[in-house]
Amino acid sequence: MVTVIIIAATCLLSILCFTGALNSNKLMFNAYGVWYRKEWYRLFTYGVVHGGWGHLLFNMLTLFFFGGVVEQYFALAFGNVAGVVLYVLLYVSAIAVSSLWDLFKFRNNYNYNAVGASGAVSAILFASILFEPKMGIYIYLIPIPVPGYIFAPLYLLYCWYMAKQNRDNIGHSAHFWGAVYGLVFPLACRPDIFQHFLAQLGL
Repeated sequence: MVTVIIIAATCLLSILCFTGALNSNKLMFNAYGVWYRKEWYRLFTYGVVHGGWGHLLFNMLTLFFFGGVVEQYFALAFGNVAGVVLYVLLYVSAIAVSSLWDLFKFRNNYNYNAVGASGAVSAILFASILFEPKMGIYIYLIPIPVPGYIFAPLYLLYCWYMAKQNRDNIGHSAHFWGAVYGLVFPLACRPDIFQHFLAQLGL
């Protein structure tokens, strides 16, 4: 399973950063460094650096639960080989795409840094909702699962609001744009997936 390989690689590299074997400062997203120093690799490497064990665990658990769904549907929609290639392309490109807004917004802020695979994980989560909009999603301590088609707009609204408030160190903009990209990418590859989405909703 490709998802397991991605999780294993991300965990390994994140742990190497935790222990100091890898220099996380060289890998993390820094808008100034990308924009002015042309350190384009940071658009991708920050996705394997995490702010702590909790951050890493949450992202990888989310990826584990929803990545398999997307893998299966990509195999059905595009074939086994092409499905794997497109799945990996979705995940890797989502790391970069989800950070483009912050790249432009904070390009003159030398101190703006970001880490984590949250943008890419959001893309996978929303791609899974596109394929199975009625799937139940648990939100924090709420014991009742929320259907994906209800969770999705609430999540986007929350990310948009929190990004405007800018009250914490969480990359809400990356979450928002990663989620949007997770919907756009599969539809761009195969537009008739939207018909499947509507059919799943009984429309």
